[in-house]
Amino acid sequence: MEDDDDTPKAIPPWVELEYAVAGQTAKIHFTHLSKASRDSLSSVFVPQPALADASCHQDGVLDLMKQQLGETPAALGKVCLLDPKAELPLSPEDGDGRFEWFLFGGILGDDPPRDRTSELRVLGFPTRHLGPVQMTTDTALGVTKLVVEDKVRLDDIPYVVRPVYQTLRFSVDPVLSQNFPTIVFNPKESVEMPFRYIAEGSEPKLPPGMRELLHEDLNKSFDF
Repeated sequence: MEDDDDTPKAIPPWVELEYAVAGQTAKIHFTHLSKASRDSLSSVFVPQPALADASCHQDGVLDLMKQQLGETPAALGKVCLLDPKAELPLSPEDGDGRFEWFLFGGILGDDPPRDRTSELRVLGFPTRHLGPVQMTTDTALGVTKLVVEDKVRLDDIPYVVRPVYQTLRFSVDPVLSQNFPTIVFNPKESVEMPFRYIAEGSEPKLPPGMRELLHEDLNKSFDF
């Protein structure tokens, strides 16, 4: 996360919504937080019993590993770093017990990505990727769970795609597709999200309250 001096006292609302869903997906540790971020994020989880398995730490991930996995050389191999630049995709076979933790680097959701995972890459963790398109934090955790626990291969996970039309002379054909869904609020208002989402029917799987927050932010952008 960020240094104390650069961190706002409150976690942004969209981060709260994504991390709340992440806390319901798996037992999750948020590490290397500034004190301000730790206090703000903890206040999101504490009142909600369903998020009891989410915990916030100022310690970095290596310190947490020493506390919970021990200081043996083998401990590093028990942690799978989800890295967009990894050679191998995450697969159902990776859920066979070889990994005890799955580590998500940086702050997912930057657009364009800033490769914050590079700081963890140099530490030597085994790595896997989740495909070529960036995901939000809660989507990445959801996809990881589908693969390692539910044994669904990455290529079989339904993602939201939006047709992109290419004009060929006098005809218009849907010959391409984009991973970035457009969220439509009404006939005159919509927003394109620059991330990949799991599909719920034809709609992206968003955290509860995210659609309303996006609409609110869209309206704010037009205030004069």
